Formats: sequence, structure tokens, C-alpha cells
Amino acid sequence: MWDGWMEFAIAVLVGLAVAVVIAVVAHVALSIAARRQRWPEVLGRRSRAPFRSLLVAIVLWAAVQTAFPDELWRSVLSQLLTIVIIAASAWLLASLVLVVTDIALGRYRIDVPDNRVARRIRTQMLIVRRLAVAIIIVIGIGAALLTFDSVRAVGASVLASAGIASVVAGLAAQSVLANVFAGLQIVFSDALRVDDVVVADGEWGRVGEITLSYVVLDLWDDRRLVLPCTYFTTTPFENWTRRGSELLGAVEMDLDWNVSPAAMRAHLHDVLEKTDLWDRRTSVLQVTDAVAGYVRVRILVTAKDAPTLFDLRCLVREAMVTWVQRTMPQAVPVQRIVMSDATAPGHHTDDPITHDPTPTNDGLFTGSAEAERRASTFTNAIPVVMTDELAERDRRN
Repeated sequence: MWDGWMEFAIAVLVGLAVAVVIAVVAHVALSIAARRQRWPEVLGRRSRAPFRSLLVAIVLWAAVQTAFPDELWRSVLSQLLTIVIIAASAWLLASLVLVVTDIALGRYRIDVPDNRVARRIRTQMLIVRRLAVAIIIVIGIGAALLTFDSVRAVGASVLASAGIASVVAGLAAQSVLANVFAGLQIVFSDALRVDDVVVADGEWGRVGEITLSYVVLDLWDDRRLVLPCTYFTTTPFENWTRRGSELLGAVEMDLDWNVSPAAMRAHLHDVLEKTDLWDRRTSVLQVTDAVAGYVRVRILVTAKDAPTLFDLRCLVREAMVTWVQRTMPQAVPVQRIVMSDATAPGHHTDDPITHDPTPTNDGLFTGSAEAERRASTFTNAIPVVMTDELAERDRRN
């Protein structure tokens, strides 16, 4: 009896010695390769633990199969070690997926200007990595369960009723599957990428994470907004970095009619020349409206990205307000109220010039032959024949 256990111990020691030699050889080879390239260092860091675990599990399984003295426990230990080998193999495959994606992501940096392609590649690689790891885990669990004879029998019955099971699963998980397919659609349609600046659900922020079920937005005030992937496939949203990060913003001011747009334009030029926030693409000052007692001045400026544009707009707004207050106080918007005494001499409420008691029917589209013709161009109708009174009146005019 002791001879059998001695043989098993010798088999275990020999197997561990072989595993140590293989591990040392692999470590030396990666160390030599890491002097010239970066990927061996990533491979060693990610895959060292699962590789060594797989080696140990394999040598122990071989020792149990060849030299374990107890027949009853041999089958139990063999099945247990088989499950361990499957788990270690899944772990190693998942680590290799992480290595490949890490190497690919290392070639595309997103902390540099003009990083649209890098953000697209990074977003797609992260989704593919999560999907691949999830598939490996599911396959590993299935393979481990299939080592049991009872599970194999259940699996055969499940496969026989796969049609009914798929229908039930589809109905029960339709929202989950919808989010999964929406996440894949978002990533591979290039509609949304990690680090994109978007406006969604009334909030402005940057895309921090995209998963198969939800998208996390890092809002400007350090909050986190989590939205399902289906939101971005069914609801319109603004993507401020779809093709580039450069943006144009507006600053609007309502001022008095005494304002001088030419002087404001000159001061705007001086303000923009002194700041690095402006990217020197566009600088426009226009009067876009002049009603209701105010003159609306609109300033258009450009910046390299959304945060810079926000600060630039605030800077321009503050500089223009300060300048108007200091150099042109008469342009500050005011409300005028004219007060008059109805009993004062010279005040006539029945002034025939300003208060004509006889209303007139003259208008843009009525009251004259020319107005009627103008109206007919919009209605495609034949002009109505005027009465003698209107015709005589039009002739006099």
C-alpha cells in the first residue's frame, strides 16, 4: 500500500518539477523579448498566474491518472482536476483576450488632440473584449457542467426542446437582449464613442463608459448619468465631437439703441487677441435684432473643444459687459416711461392729425387694386372687381 502512495508522490514531484522548468523557460523567453517590444511585458503581467495554475492542474491530473492508488477516489479527483483545468484554461484565454486588447489600445491614445479614430477603436475594442470574456466564461461553465453524467442527460433533453426554451427565454429577456443589440449597434455604427461630448436627456457630459447594456455619462458637475443603450438608438441626442471637437458658440446681449456696434467689434478683437482660448477660426459681431426698445448684439466665437468654448464665452461676455459699463454707459439697457398731464394746455385728445376718426381700409392685401393683385399671388384666386368708390379712390392716389 505504501508503495502506491510513494509512486504517487514521486509522480507529483516529477510533474511539479516539469511545470517549474516550463514556467522558468517561459519567463526567461518573455524577459528577453521584452527588451525589444512591449507586448511580452503585458503578456507576462496578465497571463502569468493563469498559465502557472494551468500547469499545476495538468501535472496533478496526470499524476492522479497514472499513480493514484485508490480507484474510488481516483475518479473523483480526476473529475475535480478536470474542472480545475477547464477553469484555468478559461482564465488563460480571457487573459490572452485582455493582452491583445491592451496592446491594441496602447497604440491609440485618446489624451491627444484629434483623437476621433482612437476613440472609435477604443470603444469597439472595449465592447469586443467584454463580449469575448463573457463568451469564454459561459463556455467554461458549460464545459465544467458537462463533466457530470447527469448534466449531460439534462443537456440532451434541453437541446430536444430548444425551440420552446428559446421562445421563453426571448420573451423573458427581451429588454436585456434589446440593450445588448443596441450596445453593439452603437459601437459598430460609430454613432457614439468613449470620450465623446454629448447632450442627452437634457444633460451635457462626456461618455465615460459603454457596456452591452448601459452608457455612463460623466457630467460637467461631476455627476454620473447612466442611460440604457436603447436610449441612444431610439432618442435623438447631440454629439459635439462626431467629426471633430471644434465648436462655435454665441454670446447674445440686449443693449440700448445708443450702443456702437463698430466700437464693440473693435473691443472684441482686442479681447480675443489676448486669450489662448480662441482658436482664431471665427470672430463675428452682428446686430441680429432691433425691436422692443433694445438692440440685440450677437457675438460668435470658436474654440478647440466644448470646455474651452464655455470658458471663452464667459470671458467674452464678462469683458463686453465691463466695457459697456465703463466706456459706454448710455448703451446700458433702460426702460423709458413718458409721463404727460392730460389737463395741461396744448394737450388735445381729438387731434385731427394723430386721431383720425375715419378708419381706412387700406392694407397690404386689401383696399386697392395693387393690394388685391398681391393677394391673388398667394391664393391663386382671380382678383375681385372693385367698386366704383374704391376705383375712384385708387385713381386719385
